[in-house]
Amino acid sequence: MLKQPSLIILFLTVHILAFSQYAPPAGQAGSTAIHRDTSVFIAWANNCVVERGWMDIAIPDSGMVSFGVDSAAIGKSDQAVVSLGDGGVATLSFEIPIANGSGFDFAIFENAFLDDFLELAFVEVSSDGENFFRFEAVSLTQTDEQVETFGLLDASKINNLAGKYRATFGTPFDLEELKNEEELDINNIVLIRIIDVVGSLEEEFNTYDSKGNKINDPWPTPFSSGGFDLDAVAVIHNQDNTTITERFKDSQLEVFPNPVSDIINIQSEVLLEELLITDLQGRHLMKITKPGFDFSFDISSLPKGMLIIRCMANKGIVSRKIIKE
Repeated sequence: MLKQPSLIILFLTVHILAFSQYAPPAGQAGSTAIHRDTSVFIAWANNCVVERGWMDIAIPDSGMVSFGVDSAAIGKSDQAVVSLGDGGVATLSFEIPIANGSGFDFAIFENAFLDDFLELAFVEVSSDGENFFRFEAVSLTQTDEQVETFGLLDASKINNLAGKYRATFGTPFDLEELKNEEELDINNIVLIRIIDVVGSLEEEFNTYDSKGNKINDPWPTPFSSGGFDLDAVAVIHNQDNTTITERFKDSQLEVFPNPVSDIINIQSEVLLEELLITDLQGRHLMKITKPGFDFSFDISSLPKGMLIIRCMANKGIVSRKIIKE
């Protein structure tokens, strides 16, 4: 039988856990928000591909969101955005792979106009262009009542979800949190994937955080600009400013001819472990394992248009855009 002091301690522990909070809004003591003009940022995403989500996932006839263009998320935060819609996805890449440094390693910008009108998204990263790993997101927002279209959220009840902070302030992420993922090289992050949270409390559509909590955020947002509005992704640490001294450099790879209709040639100064060809939407079209240094292969069966070749080595990844005729 528990003695009275033990019961009091147990009650206090449960009470604290139930109301535990995370970093508060931008400008408040303890906030982790990072302003876009800070010198901590050394680079920004240089490519973005968006798969649009619904204006209202519960009403498919409402159609997909359409506000903004993919390129709006490239470069420095400027509040020009691309809207993802319910469950929409943005995949971003970088000139130099992101790496794990001391503290936060990158930050994601949304265009919330208030500290408490927030639209949220999951964040995943990949070091091979194929397998993605998600940061453990937590939402302590109440789930008794739906946060309505223009409803408000408390940032201090949200952790590891993009969109936690208002416009011009980035939500930061630390790759150290993913160090135990066996198939992820946290010193060679080549892609970041941002997935809109469908904040509905309806069982058919709701999404859950890493603790099994329903995530409640403004819903529905049945507009052309609905869902998470991606502004930019900033880099704090990459393979140029961490302890990684050697990496696969762009100058060490040649891909020709370009444009190409059938046979394409690869010449690399670094031993390649894998080659992956995708379209601009990130769909995998061809994969070659252990290609070596110099090799040729036939891509005549692939669709015409712009394609991306990712050449992967143990020192990093170099990508090339090619035109398939």
